[in-house]
Amino acid sequence: MITEQKKTRTVEDLIICDDEILSGTPVFKNTRVPIKNLIDYLKAGDSLDEFLDDFPSVSREQAKQALELAKEVLLAQVYANSHRRMFTEKAKTRIS
Repeated sequence: MITEQKKTRTVEDLIICDDEILSGTPVFKNTRVPIKNLIDYLKAGDSLDEFLDDFPSVSREQAKQALELAKEVLLAQVYANSHRRMFTEKAKTRIS
């Protein structure tokens, strides 16, 4: 059985900020579609399919990878804050 190995994409692979494209607004690479549009669609309750229908220059893979990266960044921030809080609480306990 051959399994397809997905390439892990970085922010630089998916998103660009270029002053010549929408005044530097972060957009999906090779498009003029702001990343924020995807988040706004989902926040409004629209489906990924609706977003992709309205912005055909963005591929499903691009959108899914962008959401995956957003998840990773969010979770990394939560873990960092959690560990910082735990460290601070332990330090306070030792001082007391």
